[in-house]
Amino acid sequence: MADLPLYDKNGKSAGTVPVDESVFGTVVRKRLLHQVVLIYEANKRQGTASTKGRGEVEGSTRKPWPQKHTGMARAGTIRSPLWRHGGIVFGPKPREYRLGLTASMRKAAFDSAMLAKIRDKEVLVIEGFDPGTPPKTKRVASVLAAMGLERSVLAGVKVTDANFHRAARNLPRFKVVPVADFNAYDILKYNRIVLTREALDALMASRGPAETAPAPKQAPRKLGK
Repeated sequence: MADLPLYDKNGKSAGTVPVDESVFGTVVRKRLLHQVVLIYEANKRQGTASTKGRGEVEGSTRKPWPQKHTGMARAGTIRSPLWRHGGIVFGPKPREYRLGLTASMRKAAFDSAMLAKIRDKEVLVIEGFDPGTPPKTKRVASVLAAMGLERSVLAGVKVTDANFHRAARNLPRFKVVPVADFNAYDILKYNRIVLTREALDALMASRGPAETAPAPKQAPRKLGK
């Protein structure tokens, strides 16, 4: 069991919330997290960079000067990569960078990321976000300051609240996501995770009970004659 710090809607400490961290596993799989982060980064690439080789740039195909007796180094084309405005050697071409990510990898990476955050005491719980009426960015910023959050924050809510989203969208390094849309990349990217009580309950319910290891099978006893 782990005790997560609990705060009220004004950002003041209100005790702790016990959670069963074993629902996320028992080991942080660092190699898997590294692999999944690389996949998320690769899938964000557009792959539209393009350069021209020596056969694609504009320029004459005529030899600039005779091969010998000029006192200059031999040259065969003005489109040589060695020349200004020449072609690019091994330059990028449009390509697809996307990599596959299986459902089991995504789930295992999510569990490892959450387990790492909980063990590092980087997960906080708040009773709820109250942006005020009308919603004010200053109100949300003051609550975060009262909680001592000065770096990047990933806020998890159960359902998207239009007023809260409108009040928080201008805050730097602050992202609001329904807890059902959490992924390992965002969990690792942001310094702190702030969950509402409803979001925490929904998250724990979605993971199900902790898996217990099956009891070891005993060898059958040999009956004596």
